[in-house]
Amino acid sequence: MSDDDLSLRTSIIEACLEMTASGLTTGTSGNLSVRSGRDMLITPSATPYLSMTPDMIARMPLAGDGAWTGPRPPSTEWRFHLDILNARSEIGAVVHAHPTHATALAVARMEIPACHYMVAAFGGSTVRCAGYARYGSADLSALVLDALRDRTACLLANHGAIALGDTLDKAMWRMTELETLARQFVVARQAGEPVILSDAEIAETLAAFADYGLKS
Repeated sequence: MSDDDLSLRTSIIEACLEMTASGLTTGTSGNLSVRSGRDMLITPSATPYLSMTPDMIARMPLAGDGAWTGPRPPSTEWRFHLDILNARSEIGAVVHAHPTHATALAVARMEIPACHYMVAAFGGSTVRCAGYARYGSADLSALVLDALRDRTACLLANHGAIALGDTLDKAMWRMTELETLARQFVVARQAGEPVILSDAEIAETLAAFADYGLKS
């Protein structure tokens, strides 16, 4: 294992532990992947994060269809990770989790509208909610790719959420921001009727964000 490979694998484990510590996910739910040359490194299936070691991270060829190497099989959600990285060359990492408020909106099959200008951090005026299909299925992957058109995050109906980034740090930041936005929207609906920003106002924010490197 090269030093670069070890560093990537270690960063994946650190991100997993961060997700648990911050409450973005619990138990063994959630999974992460990182682009590594022509391959993808992805968390193993059903492995507690506290006991995960770098060698347990599975390696999958991006040009493959489920082939993997490692002592443990990849996450059961490997398909949408693989498809996202193949479809989006600008993306270097994919984070999937089940944060409480984002998942609650996904259970209600609601998208997140422009209730706050930070929705622009995900590429547009909404965070879409992908339709429902069984976890790990090709049908779910197709729905995810559609919901992620021109976006860097989406909800998954009755399931959870996905956030993307050119780096793992950026994808993790987006997952945290996504859950914050979801919580704000849920609380605002309890307080009254949220006022939604216009497309023009979000376009203005998107233009301002260009200087902050938030495109991928």
